[in-house]
Amino acid sequence: MTESELKNILKICNKATKAPWRLYIEGRDFTSGSSFIMTGEIENRDYDIEFLKIKKEDQDFIVMARNVLPQLINEIIKLKFQQ
Repeated sequence: MTESELKNILKICNKATKAPWRLYIEGRDFTSGSSFIMTGEIENRDYDIEFLKIKKEDQDFIVMARNVLPQLINEIIKLKFQQ
């Protein structure tokens, strides 16, 4: 990937609701209510994301991607283009 492509991915990440995102799955993380992704810090929450139908593994992936992709892209740019 080019530096421009990587920076475009980072730009898309940075337009998304601010990290961290936390996943709460009914039956795994708590016992009642519906599964959701909490966005923002606990003391400074943004909105919750709820799904009509989605696998738990896909929810885990979405949250991990939002929280980790910007760090990975910055590291790749640093290692590949800023030596």
